[in-house]
Amino acid sequence: MNMPSYPTVRLTPKGDARAIRHGFPWVYANELVTDRRTRGLTAGALAVLEDANRVPLGLVTVNPASKIICRMIDRDSEAVIDTAWFAAKLTRALIHRERIYDAPFYRLVHAEADGLPGVVIDRFGDTAVIQPNAAWADALIEPLCDALVQVTGVTTVVMNASGRARSLEGLDDSMGILRGDAPTAPIPVPMNGATYMADLMGGQKTGLFFDQRPNHAFAASLSRGARVLDVFSHVGGFGLAALAGGAGSVLAVDGSEPALALADQGAAAMGVSDRFTTRKGDAFDTLAALAEEGAQFDLVVCDPPAFAPNKSSLEAGLRAYERIARLAAVLVADGGYLMVCSCSHAADLTRFRNASARGIGRAGRRSQVIQTGFAGPDHPLLPHLAESGYLKAVTFRL
Repeated sequence: MNMPSYPTVRLTPKGDARAIRHGFPWVYANELVTDRRTRGLTAGALAVLEDANRVPLGLVTVNPASKIICRMIDRDSEAVIDTAWFAAKLTRALIHRERIYDAPFYRLVHAEADGLPGVVIDRFGDTAVIQPNAAWADALIEPLCDALVQVTGVTTVVMNASGRARSLEGLDDSMGILRGDAPTAPIPVPMNGATYMADLMGGQKTGLFFDQRPNHAFAASLSRGARVLDVFSHVGGFGLAALAGGAGSVLAVDGSEPALALADQGAAAMGVSDRFTTRKGDAFDTLAALAEEGAQFDLVVCDPPAFAPNKSSLEAGLRAYERIARLAAVLVADGGYLMVCSCSHAADLTRFRNASARGIGRAGRRSQVIQTGFAGPDHPLLPHLAESGYLKAVTFRL
C-alpha cells in the first residue's frame, strides 16, 4: 500500500511543541511558519506538523484563513483519513454513548474531545445531524457520512452548517440532507421522563440541547409539587423535565414563538398541558413584569444564550449574568431555589458563580450554593482544552 504524501508545516521556535505532544490539539496562526507554500494550502488540507527541529508531531488539518491554523487529527503522521478511519473514531464514540444511554438520543461526537476537531454530531434515533464547524470536515463530509451510516445504522443524515464557529473558519452557512429524506415534522425525543420536540430543519443548532440533560434531571428532583419558572426555555428544556418530576405548574418564557410552540407540543405529548403555560417575551422584561405582578415560584431556572462568547465580551457578559440573577431572585419564594446556567466558555465557573451571587445579593436575598452541574457525559471534556468544558449550572437556595 502506498503511504500518503502530505505537505509539511512547521512550528516556529516560539510554538509550544511540548503542549502539542502532551495533547493540546490546536496551533494558532502566530505559532506556525506561514511561508507562501503554507498560505497556499487549501482550507481543510491535511499536512504533517513538525516542531522547529523538523521532528514530526502528527497529522494536522490546515486552514490558513483561521486563527486556529492547525488542528491535530492523528498522532500518526502517515495516517490515511478515509471512511475506515472515520468509522474507527465513530465506533469508539458510539460504544461510550451506548453504555450510558438506553435510547439512541445523545451527542455522538463532541468535536476535539472525540478526536474529530470541529465536528459535532447529535443523534435523534434513526436521524443524525452533523455540524461541520471546521474546513477539513466540509472537505471530507462524504467519507464521514458513509462511516456514520455504516457504524450507527442511521437512515437520515442532516447537515446543519451554520453558526459563529463556521464564520471564524471562513466558511459559509448551508443546510442540507446528506442521506435519506428530510424530516417533515419535529422528532419526539425522550429524556428524563419528558418528551421534547426537536425541529431538526428549522430549530437552533442541531434542534435540541442534549448537554443540559443532568441539570434538567436535578431541577426535576426539586420540582415535586413546585411552582416552576423556566426562563430562556427554548423548547421547554427545564420546564418539561420539571413536569415529569411532578411540578404543580410550569411557566416557560422565551423570545421565540416557534420554540414555545414546540414546548407546547412536548407538554401535550406528555399529557401535562393543564400544568404548562408559556409566555413570549424578552427575558429581562418578563422577569421585571412578573415581579410587578407579585409572582412567586419555588424554582426559577435561567438558561440564557452565551452572554460572554469570547474574552472581549467577558465583562459585559458577567454584568448580564449578575442582572439576570438579580431579577430572578426577587421571584423565588423563601426557601426556594434559583438555578442559573452559562454556556460561555470565556466565563469560568468561579467568575460566573460570583456574578450570579452578586446579583442575588443585590436583590436583597441571602443564598447557599447547593449544587454545581456541568454538561452530560455525552459531552466529554478534553483536559487540555478548557473550551470543551463550556457549560456550568449553579443552583442556589434562597
